Formats: sequence, structure tokens, C-alpha cells
Amino acid sequence: MPKAIFPLFYLPNLYYFKQLLAYKHQPVLIEKQEHFPKQTYRNRAEIYSPNGKLNLSVPITRGNGNHTVYRDIAICNDTNWQHIHWKTIEACYRNSAYFEFYEDDFAPFYQKKYRFLFDYNLDLFSLTLKNLKLNIQLSFSDEFYTQHTLPDFRNTINTKNLQNYSAKPYFQVFEDREGFKGNLSIIDLLFNQGPQALSFL
Repeated sequence: MPKAIFPLFYLPNLYYFKQLLAYKHQPVLIEKQEHFPKQTYRNRAEIYSPNGKLNLSVPITRGNGNHTVYRDIAICNDTNWQHIHWKTIEACYRNSAYFEFYEDDFAPFYQKKYRFLFDYNLDLFSLTLKNLKLNIQLSFSDEFYTQHTLPDFRNTINTKNLQNYSAKPYFQVFEDREGFKGNLSIIDLLFNQGPQALSFL
């Protein structure tokens, strides 16, 4: 039986993985049936650029407006957003200690076209779990419930209430400019700390 329910994000932040770490070697439920909420990390990640925090947003199309189920949210591939994201990631992390170590794993996600955001995020998430050596058993919701008896992280990990969360400090490429930023995308931690990443969560 699942031990908790989580949303599925694009390159989730450190707080997400800190919560997930409590369920190492246990099954968790990934929400797939919710109506896609606006302005969340489901299609957005934050990285550290030379000018501070930078948002990377996956462009989407909504078939039924605000009532589109997450699993049916399509990626809008009218622009070359994947090329832009990857070039931005390269520019921000090329000089980090472990970028080249993970580069060949992540690069294909910015070349292969995906139709649905959920599938894209899930494949990236699975790769990230593998790179973290974090063994989490995943299952997926088959219907939506507003309330759950499980520990529920669907609405608690959001863009508004985590501003003050900070992981254990680690070296970041641009911290000499604006200081340490503690709740960025997991790729910031991976590219800077590599196999030691989990110890900082």
C-alpha cells in the first residue's frame, strides 16, 4: 500500500526530495488525475543563473481550460523550448563539478519530443531517482480525491510557501555573486555535488 501521495513536477526542488526521502524503500502514490493547477512546479523549475534565480517553464496547451486532467496536458512544441532549456542549463552548469558526469543522461530529454507533460516529467523524475540512487516504489492514482488519508504533499509543495526553506549549504557555481540559494531544482544539487547529493537533503 502507498505510504504518501505526491505531485509530479518538472525537475523538482530540494524540498520535494527532502519529503520524498522519508519514504525511501517504500511505495508512494503519484497524483495523475488532478485538474492541472496553474502556477505550480508541475511545468516549472528554478535554477541558478549568473543573474540569480531563473525559471525554466515547459510550455503547455490546455484542452479543456482549467478542467484539463494532468495526464492530458499536452506540451506545446511550437517553439524550440527544449533547445532553449538545454542551452540555458549548459550555460549555468557547464563549470559545475559534475555536469559532464550527468550530461549524457539529461541531454536526450531536450532532444526527444514528448506529447504529454506527465510522461515527460515522469521519465525525467525516474532518471533523477536513479542518479540519486533513491529507491522509491511508484504507483499512480486512477481517480482523483480531494482528501486523502495518506500524508498528502500535492498542495504543500508549491511556489508560495517554500520561500524560506533551505537545504544544508553546498557549493554553487554563482554563489560568490548572490550567495547560497537553498531550494532550487534537484539538478543544481546533482551538478554541483554528484554522488554526495543525498547527504545534503
